[in-house]
Amino acid sequence: MKPVRVVVAGVHGFGRHHLENVRRLAATGRAELAGACDVRPPSGLGVPVSADLPSLIEATGAEVAVIATPIHTHAPLAVAALQAGAHVLLEKPPAPSIEEFAAISAAVADTGLACQVGFQSLGSAAIAAAADVLGEPVRGIGVAGAWTRPLGYYTRSAWAGHRRLDGVDVMDGALTNPFAHAVASALAVAGADTVDSIDGIELELHRANAIESDDTSSARLRLADGTLVAIAVSLCNDRRTEPYLHLHGENRSARLFYTLDEIEIDGVRTGYGWTDLLGNLLAHVREGTDLLVPLARTGGFTRLLDAIRLAPEPRPIGAGAVRREPSRLVLPGIEGLVVRAADELKTLSELGFPGTLKPPPAPWPETLLRAGGHEVAAYVQRGDLQATDAPRPHLHPVRTLGGTVVTEVQPDDHVHHFGASVAISDVDGVNFWGGSTYVRDEGPKMLRNHGRQRRRTLRPIDGGYAEALDWVGPDGTVLASEERTLIARTVPGAWALDFAFTLTGRTGRPLVLQSSACKGRVGAGYGGFFWRAPKDATGLDVFTGEASGEEAVHGSVTPWLALTSDAWSLVFVQTAGLDPWFVRVTEYPGVGPALAWDRPLTVPDRLNRAITVVVADTRLTPEQAGNLTAG
Repeated sequence: MKPVRVVVAGVHGFGRHHLENVRRLAATGRAELAGACDVRPPSGLGVPVSADLPSLIEATGAEVAVIATPIHTHAPLAVAALQAGAHVLLEKPPAPSIEEFAAISAAVADTGLACQVGFQSLGSAAIAAAADVLGEPVRGIGVAGAWTRPLGYYTRSAWAGHRRLDGVDVMDGALTNPFAHAVASALAVAGADTVDSIDGIELELHRANAIESDDTSSARLRLADGTLVAIAVSLCNDRRTEPYLHLHGENRSARLFYTLDEIEIDGVRTGYGWTDLLGNLLAHVREGTDLLVPLARTGGFTRLLDAIRLAPEPRPIGAGAVRREPSRLVLPGIEGLVVRAADELKTLSELGFPGTLKPPPAPWPETLLRAGGHEVAAYVQRGDLQATDAPRPHLHPVRTLGGTVVTEVQPDDHVHHFGASVAISDVDGVNFWGGSTYVRDEGPKMLRNHGRQRRRTLRPIDGGYAEALDWVGPDGTVLASEERTLIARTVPGAWALDFAFTLTGRTGRPLVLQSSACKGRVGAGYGGFFWRAPKDATGLDVFTGEASGEEAVHGSVTPWLALTSDAWSLVFVQTAGLDPWFVRVTEYPGVGPALAWDRPLTVPDRLNRAITVVVADTRLTPEQAGNLTAG
């Protein structure tokens, strides 16, 4: 198949993601980066650059134009690109008004070309599955979103936080930009594709920050078929949570986590596949494949956006409800209020907002491990990670029974470290560790070879969870499947995590696992179960039953190892398999058994490993640590 020639318009913001995606597709022979368009011409791309999109399309013979420019430029650029003869991938939202949406629609009809809208969440098979997962009609959908944004988020561009700029609609608010995917996903599940799918709209727009647009808002839509869609979102939470749709039936309910492509029902989470929207557009151009998110499918979203455009200015939230921090504003309790709004299909004002917020009893839906009545760990799958992070489920925060956090995520020294997880730097050439890849005789290189661990199912078992995962390469190939269990239990004076996994190859040939040490980087044998501890811990020490100190225990092969500090101790016990210990203390605190210490490990069929980690509130002596390993 001849590669599709693609130009990208808007390359300095989210457009960088699109450039990388075109390069990824080019590596498979499906696309070719033909040019870049921006008012600030980029350098170093090795392709023609212009600020005139139609001229660039004509000069390069581009068949597809990706438009990732500010919202208010979407309609004129999309129309110009279509009229110049290019199919369009248009970033969300498609337009800031119904009139401009209609102009793009007319250009699509006149040219016969395609316009796909970049609501990435609608590329998920979970959207189609959600309509049937309850086994009964969906009578209502609650949307819950609670994120945190620094003050600098609203100065990131001239249009950030504005409803209008120089008299032009830009509509950069919580409902229309950061949580646009939440809104679009809910409307897609409800089948509200067209402008006339919505009968009525109730809006409540608020702002804590000194901006024009909303940062905390709710909306309730009544659809033409009577379905209610209640949306409550905020950018003033004190942490990032995974947003979700609460699906209400007559007798059952479920949650769809659209950033993760997962649906939870009856306590079991199921993961679904996802199709890249640019890849889908290329398949449409070459093979006639149906578009996943044609412009016409986003009419319902545009109807809501237009109502927001015409609504009164967002109301300022009183200072008494806002906690001012050095880098952000926080609304204490907003997280729980959003959960209630989605659960009860109510607006924020019906729950007392914006008065003093008190955390309600309903917590944010999370996967938690408990031991002895204590919440000791969160098991996290994040939807905001980059490909270079090698996204994977991980434990964080992990706490002692006394509440001290003993894990760290994305520290400055290694942003691809994620609490406690399974990570391998090279599985058949794919990086499941994150960051750079060590290349023999060249050193670390940032390659486009990162994989991800995609969940198939997660179900509760006695004391914890059982999980099934796919290890997926950058081209979508499933290299391996994994069965994993995580169980928390109490031990005398502490608690213990029992973590076991079985890795099975899925390519029809043996899996080959490598560390950087296998390629010549001496001592860098990391890969397997890995625990990243907090760097700010004081009094760090490491020892086994036979030796102490980083130099002495790094690479040693012993059943157990302890990492201790002034405030906590972690005792690692290998219970299935016995691998050398990879240990860091001076540079950063991290421990894990190394599957491929200094030579590749070939897995003909399957690999079984298990480890128990004892988490204690005090500094343990070698004798005390050794006694704990006996249990």
